[in-house]
Amino acid sequence: MPSIEAQGCRVRVAPSPTGALHIGTARTALYNWLFARQHDGKLILRIEDTDQSRSRQEYEKSILEGLEWLGIQWDEGPFLKKDGTISTRGDFGPYHQSKRGEVYQKYLAKLLEEKKAYVCYCTTEELEAERQALLSQGLPPKYQGHCRTLTTAPQGKQPQVIRFKVPEKELVIKDLIRGTVKFHTKNLGDFVIAKYPSSVLYNFAVVVDDWEMRVTHVIRGEDHLSNTPKQILLQEALGFTRPAYAHLPLILAPDRSKLSKRRAAVSVLEYQKNGYLPTAMLNFLALLGWHPKEEKEFFTPQELIAQFDLKRVQKSGAIFNEEKLQWLNAQHIKRMPTSELADYLLQFFKPLAEKFLAKGRDFLLKVLDVEKPRLKNLRDFPGLVDFFFVLPEYNADLLLWQQQSPQDAKEVLSKLCTSLEILQKATTPPTRENLLAAFNPLIAEKGRGNVLWPLRVALSGKAASPDPIEIIEVLGYEESLKRIRAALAKLSTTLPL
Repeated sequence: MPSIEAQGCRVRVAPSPTGALHIGTARTALYNWLFARQHDGKLILRIEDTDQSRSRQEYEKSILEGLEWLGIQWDEGPFLKKDGTISTRGDFGPYHQSKRGEVYQKYLAKLLEEKKAYVCYCTTEELEAERQALLSQGLPPKYQGHCRTLTTAPQGKQPQVIRFKVPEKELVIKDLIRGTVKFHTKNLGDFVIAKYPSSVLYNFAVVVDDWEMRVTHVIRGEDHLSNTPKQILLQEALGFTRPAYAHLPLILAPDRSKLSKRRAAVSVLEYQKNGYLPTAMLNFLALLGWHPKEEKEFFTPQELIAQFDLKRVQKSGAIFNEEKLQWLNAQHIKRMPTSELADYLLQFFKPLAEKFLAKGRDFLLKVLDVEKPRLKNLRDFPGLVDFFFVLPEYNADLLLWQQQSPQDAKEVLSKLCTSLEILQKATTPPTRENLLAAFNPLIAEKGRGNVLWPLRVALSGKAASPDPIEIIEVLGYEESLKRIRAALAKLSTTLPL
């Protein structure tokens, strides 16, 4: 087999299909993807489904959908076809651990043959009794090696597991994030690598898979750091070249406590359903531990690929700040091309697409241009823009600015109506410049609030809306006049003058 170094950069993300794609795994996938793209390498997606009792295909599909939504593109491994079925691409499969039994068996047999592993006959009950005895003496609860030197099976006992013979030595790891990390194997004990006869466990499977798939860099969460010495020992015993390691910081709650299981387990696809853009989510995930050189927080995927650097990933825990995610989402919405945002919204709100397109796509684009600065989340869109598509409903007293009288509001709206009619007859375009030129004398006479507030409410039915001048630009003269006249009628019939 060619050396790992000769293959070029190859990294992997290896989720377990025992739940949906969550924040931690998504960030790990992102960092691996950015690293691979920077180094002209390959990203492998491997499904670690050895826990068959908890693994579900619907979770695997959810993981694939989540990665696709984020825009993380992997080069090898399973992928979803258009018909919803799962296929595979790549030359180093199978990419599901559950299908790699023959591969594992070959290396397991090698360790047994070379006396680097052995069959253990100790029962679960015996091991638990030993563990409790060691703890009561203040000693580390490691396996004491009862079966290590056996040459024949103990009479009346059945083989239970296969253990790796741990040599006593110091291991030094040059972690790309944490620097030099040292481990001593004396407290490990001979750890289990398979249930007898050949059902391999996590650490053994990972080592074999990384070697067989030519993985050069293992970029993963800090919670896997404790597995690293066991994996290095297995690599050495099997004659494998050690990959480079980078262990990412934990993701913490705002109070620096461990992220709650409820929050940590939230599916990335839930954020999609809740109105977040994938580019915003990607941006947010990138900043969970990585500090860019520039003093900025907004990044496009292309900028992340260009600037990401493992050397600038912190060692300490990264804070999960949902307010920052919301802010980033608003920024990505504002900077998204209007036509692209329209397509995204029409897909997001499929049942409402006909309503949004009732007045034509150009009208929808005008609405979006006006509303983008206020739109922080896609879910807010229908509530923000409903008045553009239907006549607003509101109470007449909302038309009054502070201490304004109904008579004054009626006078203001009547004069605004007259000004718009004059502009309409003159076929003057309803631009901001033209509208303000027509309205400014009235604003100077009555005061800004007394003019623009009743106009805002007449047009939108809301206390908070875009600038009423912008609303007229979108609605046009005819619809704007219709709404102002409706407001005048409301004042006349519902409020005493």
